[in-house]
Amino acid sequence: MKAVLIMGSTSDESHAKKITNKLDDYGIAWEQHAASAHKQPLKVLEILETKKNEKNIVYITIAGRSNALSGFVAANSEFPTLACPPFVNKTDMLVNIHSTLQMPSNAPVLTIIDPENCAMAVKRIFGV
Repeated sequence: MKAVLIMGSTSDESHAKKITNKLDDYGIAWEQHAASAHKQPLKVLEILETKKNEKNIVYITIAGRSNALSGFVAANSEFPTLACPPFVNKTDMLVNIHSTLQMPSNAPVLTIIDPENCAMAVKRIFGV
């Protein structure tokens, strides 16, 4: 059982750290990658390809602004995808949340705003 965090950019590391700190508290293994669905789609696909034969994976996507990453991961994987976008403030959230909430068909993404709640959701998915 492992959480695989994919950030749209390394600038999202401080947000990812809030999640991984709680995953550590729960004893859940994790790994972290940085790859933009807009700028590096083949790298994102490569990450997904290396995980496709593993069991008990939950993807956590961390991308702000125009969040293509979450839908891209969900559409190209059989594992659950949790989006935890890194909003700077409430205005940023109100402007950019729709790119995380509005997904095309066959791209199921669960959106969780609070990083600690995101880690708790992973814990509950795994039944830990």
